[in-house]
Amino acid sequence: MKIEINAVNRTVQGKGASRRLRRAGRVPGILYGASEAAQSIELDHNELFHKLKLEAFHASILDMNLDGKKLQVLLRDTQWHPFRQQVAHIDFQRIDANQKIHMKVPLHFKNAEIAPGVKTAGGVVNHVMNEVDIVCLPAQLPEFIEVDLANLQAGHSIHVSELTLPQGVTLTNRVKMDDPPVATIVIPKVVAEEETAAAVPSAADVPTTAQGAAPKEGEAAAGDKDKGGGKDKKDKK
Repeated sequence: MKIEINAVNRTVQGKGASRRLRRAGRVPGILYGASEAAQSIELDHNELFHKLKLEAFHASILDMNLDGKKLQVLLRDTQWHPFRQQVAHIDFQRIDANQKIHMKVPLHFKNAEIAPGVKTAGGVVNHVMNEVDIVCLPAQLPEFIEVDLANLQAGHSIHVSELTLPQGVTLTNRVKMDDPPVATIVIPKVVAEEETAAAVPSAADVPTTAQGAAPKEGEAAAGDKDKGGGKDKKDKK
């Protein structure tokens, strides 16, 4: 998916100039990397605001039109106004096709509805991670990485080491060493309590004790026998 963004060189500098740009519907930014000097730029806020809603805008190589020149860049940082829906500043990095890049790529989960832990055991999928750190050449950068949950059982997890990565894409060393879980299937507390309650026998199912059992025909109850014994003693006297 190709995404284009328009920018122009920014000649004015300073906090006051940046405030004036924002009031005029512009966003101050900076462009750096690829062994070139950092360059101040500005962008249209309305265009940028809508592009930032696209997931791919955050994890794809972007085509930037800068004063008639086309560059390949990556979005690196976005600063927002404390309480307004307004982009205050933005950073882009130039791309060198021969240098590997470090990126956070979103995870897309599939087949959750047919996972045994969900379909059979009544569990729910807990997304522990929604993105993962990778390293690759710019041309090999994926928009997302799929996580297949089709065989996941309740109480089990999928770890980053089990992900199927596109060719040329590797996990960062830190992620490899930690091998954190990406998703797990858990049984909701309500379901677990219902299953526990169903396993406990009800009062009607519990057999009566010998003391509480009704006497058989021809046998006196224990209390009656004791009373009878006392009466016999008095008669003998």
